[in-house]
Amino acid sequence: MSHPVEPTGALPAATLKPLPMIIFASRWLQVPLYLGLIVAQCVYVFLFLKELWHLVTHSFDFSEQQIMLVVLGLIDVVMISNLLIMVIVGGYETFVSRLKLQGHPDQPEWLSHVNASILKIKLAMAIIGISSIHLLRTFIEAGNIGIAGRTANYTETGVLLQTLIHVVFIFSAIGIAWVDKMTIGNGKGH
Repeated sequence: MSHPVEPTGALPAATLKPLPMIIFASRWLQVPLYLGLIVAQCVYVFLFLKELWHLVTHSFDFSEQQIMLVVLGLIDVVMISNLLIMVIVGGYETFVSRLKLQGHPDQPEWLSHVNASILKIKLAMAIIGISSIHLLRTFIEAGNIGIAGRTANYTETGVLLQTLIHVVFIFSAIGIAWVDKMTIGNGKGH
C-alpha cells in the first residue's frame, strides 16, 4: 500500500508553527471583501435594469444621440460588472483559495492560468475599456460646447483632462505589461 507523498518543499498544514499558520490563515479575512463586491455587482445589475427600462420606455421620445448615450451607459455598466467578476473570481482564486473549477463547463478560460501578474494586466485593460466608454460619452456630449442655446455637461478643460487621464491609464497598462514581461524574462533566465 502506497502512502501519499508530499510535494517537494511543502509542509503539511499541521506542522506549521503558530505564527506562520495565523499569517497564512489571514488570507480568509478577504472573504468579506469579495462578498461586498458581490453586493456591489447586485447594485450594478439593478442599475442596468433601471437604465434598460428607461431606454425602452423612452425609445420613441429620445433622439439618436440620447439613445446612443444610454446604450453607452449600459455598456459601461456591463464592463464595470466584468471588472468586478475578474476581481472577485480571479482575486479569490489567486489570494484566498482555489475554486476547483477544473472540468466545469462554465469555467472562464482565463481562470486556468490566472496569477497576480496576469490579473493586474487584465484589470488594467478593463479599466482602459471603461475609460474609453466614458471618454466616448464625453466626446458625444461635448458636441454641445459653445453652441448657443445648448447646455453642455462638460467644459473644454474637462474634456482635455479626461483625455489626459485616459492616456495615463494606457501608459500605466503598458508599463505594467512591460514590467511583467521583464520580470518573467528575468525569471526564466535564472
